[in-house]
Amino acid sequence: MLPAANVRRLMASMDMTQSQVAEATGLDGRTLRSILQGDSQPHARTLHKLAEGLGVSVDELFQEPGLLGNCALTASSFDRATNPIAVDAVEAHPELFRDWTVAEFNELFSRMAVGGELTEAGTLAAARKMNERRELMRQVAVILESTEGDVLRDFIQLMYRRATSIS
Repeated sequence: MLPAANVRRLMASMDMTQSQVAEATGLDGRTLRSILQGDSQPHARTLHKLAEGLGVSVDELFQEPGLLGNCALTASSFDRATNPIAVDAVEAHPELFRDWTVAEFNELFSRMAVGGELTEAGTLAAARKMNERRELMRQVAVILESTEGDVLRDFIQLMYRRATSIS
C-alpha cells in the first residue's frame, strides 16, 4: 500500500494530475490507476519509471509517509548548511548530478568526511560512486524484468550468502 500512498502524496505536492504523471513517467493510464488503487504490486521496471518520472528514488516510494515530513526537510537543510563546499561542487559540476532525485542529493549532503564537511574531491568521488550504483540498479531492474531475471536472482542470492557468511 505504501507506493500508492506515496505516489498520491507526491502528486499532491507537485500539483500533478494522473494524466500528467502518466505522461511524465511514460506509464499507461490503466497501470497508473492500478498503482494508485493499490490493486497490485508493480514490477521493478514500472517502479523505476514511476520514480524517475516523479524525480524521486524508488526507495522513496516505499518510505513510511511520516518519515518524509518536516523532519526530513529540516535535516536536509541542516546537512546542506554544514557542507557548503559540497554545495559549491554540485554547482560547479552539474553534469555529475544530472537527473538526481531529492533523495540522492539528501544522501550526498548527509555524508560527512573525517573531521567534518566533505571536500570538493570527496563530494565528486561520492557523486561518481552514487552514479555507478544508480546505473547498476537501473541495469538490475531491466534484467529482473527480462528472461534473465531468474539467473540474476540466483546469482544475487549466492553472492549475498557468501558476503554475509564472511566473519
